[in-house]
Amino acid sequence: MRYLYTTCLVAMLILVFVCFPSKSQAIPLTPIHILIDVGHGGVDSGTSFGNLYEKDINLQVAKRLYQQLTDAGYSVALNREEDIALSDDNRWLHSRSRHLRDLAQRKNLAKEMVPQVMLSLHVNWSSDSGRRGPVILYQSNEQSYMLADLLQSSLNRLAGSKDKPVKGKTYYVLRHNYCPSVIVEMGFISNAADRQLLTDPKGQEKIAQAITEAVSEYVTLTGNLKMEAFAEESWWQNLANGLVN
Repeated sequence: MRYLYTTCLVAMLILVFVCFPSKSQAIPLTPIHILIDVGHGGVDSGTSFGNLYEKDINLQVAKRLYQQLTDAGYSVALNREEDIALSDDNRWLHSRSRHLRDLAQRKNLAKEMVPQVMLSLHVNWSSDSGRRGPVILYQSNEQSYMLADLLQSSLNRLAGSKDKPVKGKTYYVLRHNYCPSVIVEMGFISNAADRQLLTDPKGQEKIAQAITEAVSEYVTLTGNLKMEAFAEESWWQNLANGLVN
């Protein structure tokens, strides 16, 4: 009788997990699913336009994105929640370069948190005020490209642009990381239309929503696949190009 009860209990638990999956079940269960890398901060203002600073826009969107991803069921972390320079917390790298200490601190935080995905938020600038729209930079691996392509498409729909993701070969954050990572250049502060979207609270909510939708789609598509280090973007890029063409 005890054996029958145990068997039935196990069967019921299996049915519960199969029939009622959690929103984030496709991401392996680790303490942090998504790390939001909030670009710049403190003495490092990033790019600017008048009295508008990239570091502030990054943080404002990051907080909205954190809330939306958390509401969607993901475990999320921000590597800064206020206007601080992460280089100030780096007392282990003996370098005179504040910029290098900042980048190394971001890398080290990602290493310690072991997230499944990292989104690095930034704002772009161009001497051409007509240049606008999001640009997503990715690593040389399949999952990073897939995430970048989904993010690019989602943000393109919001901005009305048609750009494609770009391989960020020279970027420290992409070259020194331990999970699929992308740099999300959310728009150009030098362009009036992008600037309005980046600084308006409703626009920031829309940006956060577009990113959240892309992340959820990525999770659905990848399942529990593990990152293959240095695997070139191949089948996903071919598929995406085939759909476009």
